[in-house]
Amino acid sequence: MTLNLLIDTSVWLDLTKDPRHLPLLDALFAMTETDEVTLILPQVIVDEFARNRDRVMAASRASLSSHFKRVKEAIVQFAPEEGREATLKQLNEVGHRIATGGEAVNEAVELIEKLFATTKPVPVSDNIKARAADRAITKAAPFHRQMNGIGDAIIIETYIDALAEREGDDAFAFVTHNIHDFSQKGADTRLPHPDLATLFDGVHSRYSTNLGALLNEFASDLIEEIKFDREYSQEPRELSELLEAEDKLTQQIWYNRKWGIISRVESGAEKLVSREEWEKASPEERQGLMVDTIWEGMLAAMKRTEERLGKDNLGPWSDFEWGMLSGKLSTIRWMLGDEWDMLDT
Repeated sequence: MTLNLLIDTSVWLDLTKDPRHLPLLDALFAMTETDEVTLILPQVIVDEFARNRDRVMAASRASLSSHFKRVKEAIVQFAPEEGREATLKQLNEVGHRIATGGEAVNEAVELIEKLFATTKPVPVSDNIKARAADRAITKAAPFHRQMNGIGDAIIIETYIDALAEREGDDAFAFVTHNIHDFSQKGADTRLPHPDLATLFDGVHSRYSTNLGALLNEFASDLIEEIKFDREYSQEPRELSELLEAEDKLTQQIWYNRKWGIISRVESGAEKLVSREEWEKASPEERQGLMVDTIWEGMLAAMKRTEERLGKDNLGPWSDFEWGMLSGKLSTIRWMLGDEWDMLDT
């Protein structure tokens, strides 16, 4: 048996807003690949989704981030000093996860567009336009609210045409979150509006406001399996872990660069001088000079680094290992907001 699904634009857009919907999209895509589900896709839905997706994506990213920012500002301004730093540290971790989780919006949109590509959109025929216009004239749902529901009327008329071609034991379902235009008014919104009720017998043709519950009836094992895979997928690194790794790599690279200065001083290529001698020298002469107090400070800082990280973690490095260190530091800094190849120490 094949489930023929017409999913309203409102559902597609809502599926982009919450990462928890990703397993549902995974399951839907898997079911289309095995012909367990066939999408009925009116061209008007493709157009409406394309027209609204960027707005919805931006809103879903901005909403939680803006609330989170206000919370942080309130903590800084009003929270007691004791424990404030620890609270802000935890909030920074949450902020990092919000930014990382925002990528789920992009993934959801990509999955939806892949689903759209699995079927040929149904064009708006003159017959569908005429019937949609008749609904407007008679104030039948979805025109019962004195609003321009021509797009919704075209969608439901497309479903009617698809249902008329039903064969064998195939099931059909219309799924929407637009309960104001399609559901019972002031009653059980899980049921269709009386003007549409004859289209849905509850067996061969279903009306649903919950895509997850509907798919679960047809493929509960698949959905559970996909949820398991999603839940146990690799978690993003915590911000504190990234910052700790960035600091360690910075110290390792800084420390080994200082050995180059030591080598030049020991070989005589660079000379230690007092601050007074260095200031008297010309810019060209200073290229081969190093102030002795800076030298002493550098050696002391290297000693502190050895105590902090341990000499075993400070090289010496082969060319391959040096490349790996630099690549790791560049990558972590890119994730934290720097440009690629930022290796300053």
